[in-house]
Amino acid sequence: MESGSRRRSRDRLRVVPREASLMGPSSRFESTERRMSRHKAAHIDLGEFFTGGLSTSSFRKLTKAIKEEIAEGRVESAARAIRTAVQPDLDLQSSLNLHRLIGRLGDAAPEPARRIRVAVVSSYTADPITQLIELNLFARDVRAEVYRADYGVLRQEILDPSSGLYSFKPDYLLLTPSWRDIVHLPKPGDGGERARELIRTEVADWLRLWEIAHERLGCEVIQDTFVQPAWRALGNRELQDPVSLGGTIRRLNIALADEAPSYVVLHDTEHLSASTGHWSWSDTRFFHVAKLPCAPASQVDYSHSIASLVTAKLGLSKKCLVLDLDNTLWGGVIGDDGLEGIRLGQGEAEGEAFVAFQEYVKRLKDRGVVLAVCSANDEKNAKEAFEKHPGMVLTLEDISCFVANWGSKADNIRTIAETLSLGLDSFVFFDDDAMQRSLVRRHVPEVEVPEVPSDPADYVRTLDKHRYFQVVSISAEDLVRTESYKANAKRIRLRESTETMDDFLASLEMRERTIPIGPMEVERSAQLINRSNQFNLTTRRRTLSELKAIIEDESWLTRCVFLTDRFGDNGLISVLLAHRDGAVLEIDTWVMSCRVLRRGVELHLWNCLVGEARRMGIERIVAEYLPTSKNGLVQDHYRKLGLDLVESDDTGRTKWECRVKDAPTPIASHHLQSVAS
Repeated sequence: MESGSRRRSRDRLRVVPREASLMGPSSRFESTERRMSRHKAAHIDLGEFFTGGLSTSSFRKLTKAIKEEIAEGRVESAARAIRTAVQPDLDLQSSLNLHRLIGRLGDAAPEPARRIRVAVVSSYTADPITQLIELNLFARDVRAEVYRADYGVLRQEILDPSSGLYSFKPDYLLLTPSWRDIVHLPKPGDGGERARELIRTEVADWLRLWEIAHERLGCEVIQDTFVQPAWRALGNRELQDPVSLGGTIRRLNIALADEAPSYVVLHDTEHLSASTGHWSWSDTRFFHVAKLPCAPASQVDYSHSIASLVTAKLGLSKKCLVLDLDNTLWGGVIGDDGLEGIRLGQGEAEGEAFVAFQEYVKRLKDRGVVLAVCSANDEKNAKEAFEKHPGMVLTLEDISCFVANWGSKADNIRTIAETLSLGLDSFVFFDDDAMQRSLVRRHVPEVEVPEVPSDPADYVRTLDKHRYFQVVSISAEDLVRTESYKANAKRIRLRESTETMDDFLASLEMRERTIPIGPMEVERSAQLINRSNQFNLTTRRRTLSELKAIIEDESWLTRCVFLTDRFGDNGLISVLLAHRDGAVLEIDTWVMSCRVLRRGVELHLWNCLVGEARRMGIERIVAEYLPTSKNGLVQDHYRKLGLDLVESDDTGRTKWECRVKDAPTPIASHHLQSVAS
C-alpha cells in the first residue's frame, strides 16, 4: 500500500544534502559518520538483512555472516547480530540455530548486563523451551543458567527439600502446569457454592507451593496460567455453568491472579493460546507424542513472552517509544499533502487504521511509556496535525520530546536521549521508512528497531508482539511519567539559559523529603534499584521480595528521597541501603535517578547517613565502588565525599572508609529545602 505521498517522502529524504544527513542538530554531537568510522565492533551491516523483513534467504545469509564474524574473532559484532535476529515470530528451527550460535561465542562472548539462574519446573517436556528461553534472554543482554527438572514432577520438586531445585538455588522459578494438574475440579451435580469452595481450595494449594519455594529459595516465581482445552463438552454453556471445565479454569486463573503475592507473576498463557487459536496452540498430537506444552510453532512466542517477564522483573524493559509521523501516525506526507490531505480518522479504512494505532500508543503512554517524536519534517508542519486535525488521538501533551528537522534521525535520537536523560538502550524506534530504520540500526545499534509492515492495520500487532514495554507492576509514578519527563526537559532548557550552576539550582526551588523505605515506598524503590545504571555504586539488584525482607530486618538502614521543584514532582529519586555489623555501617546499595544528577541530593543523603550513624553509635562507615560499563560517572563519588581509599584492584573496584567522628559534615547540599516527613 505504497502511496504517491509515501514515495515523495522517500524522494525528499534522498535529496537532503549529504552534510545535512550526517550532522546532528547540535555541535555537541559527533557526526554519525565519524562515530561509526571508529566503531570497530560493528562489522555486520544489519540493514542489509532486515530491510523488508528477515526472509528465509536473508536469515541464511545472516547466520553465515555471524559464523564468519565468530571465526574472525569479532564476537561482539556476532553477538549483536544474534540479538537483533531473535524475533517472537521466528520459526522454531531458525531460533534453535541462533541458540547454537550463542554456544560458538564461547568464553569470548561480551559480558552481559545481567547474569541470572532460572529453574524450569514443568508438567511438560521442557525441551526445547529451556533453550529458547536462554536465547530470548540473551537477546535482552541477559545470560541465564537454566536448570530443567525432570518431566512431570512439579509438586515433588518443590516439596522435596533434597531435590535438584534447591541445590541449584535459582533467582527465578518458572512453573508450567497443565490444566490436568488441577486437583479440585467440580463434578456434575455440584452447585455453585461447592464449585467456588473447590476453587478456593485449589488456590490455597498453589499459594502453599509458592510459599514453600519462596521461603526456601528467596526467589521470584513465574507461573503459567492454566490454558483451557480447545474442546468444550458443554458447548456455549461453558461460560455460565459453575461446574464446566472451561469456566472453572477461567475463574481459577482470576482467583490465582487476585491472591498472588508480590513475589509471584502469573504468566498469561491463556491469552497466548487464545490469540493463537486454542486448537493451533494446544495441538494434542504433540502432547500425546512428546508431552509438549504447546505446538512447536508456538514455542518461540511462548519463550519470548516468558523472557519478557524476566527482563521486566530485572528492570530492563524499554522505556521510550520514538515515533515517526508521515505514514506512521497518519497516512501521507503533511508537508506535501497539507492538513486536509493526510489520511486519518473515521470513515475510511486506512485512516481508521492510523487512529487505532494512535489509540494503542496512547494506552502505552497512559501506563508509563515515554513518547517522543523524531520526524524528517519542518517542525511547524509536523505539529499542525497535533494542534488542528480532528482525527488525532495523540496530543502534543502526550509527547515528552518533539524533534522535527532535516537532520540525521540517528543524531536526533541521541538528542532525545540527552533531553530525557535516558539511555539509548531504553529506546524503541518505529518508522515506516525502511531506509531510516536501516540507518538507525547501523548508527545507533543500542536502539531497538522493529520491521514495520506496509499496511498500517498491522502496526499495533507489530509493536505489541515484541513486548518491548512489558510490565509486571505499575506504580503511581508510572502513571505520571510523561509529565515528569516533560518537566525535566523544561529543567534542561532552564539550565542552558542560566549563567551558573548555582543560579540554576537556586531557581529550581527544590524541596526534598528523606524517609526510611516503608511498604508504600518499597515497590518504587525496587524499580529504581533495578533500573538505575549510571548513578549506581555497586549495581547490586534486588527483587521486590528481597527488598521487603531488608526493610523488615533491623540490621539494615534504608533511606529513600523524594524531590519536588518548581516544575513538578520528581517522585522517589534515590535509594540507599546500608547494613550494620557491630560498630561498622557498610553501604550496600546507593542509586539515584539520572534525571536529578548534580542537584546536591547525594550530598544531602550523605549528611543524613552520617547523622544517623552518629545517633546509632557507629564508628566507621565503609563503602565500595564496583565498576560497570555504565557507572563511570560515580567512580570518584566517595572521594568527593571525603572518604579515604583503603583498597583497590586492577578491575577498577575500590573500597572506601571514614571514621564517623571525623566525617566532614554537614556538606553544603546546595539549594535543597527539607520538608517534614
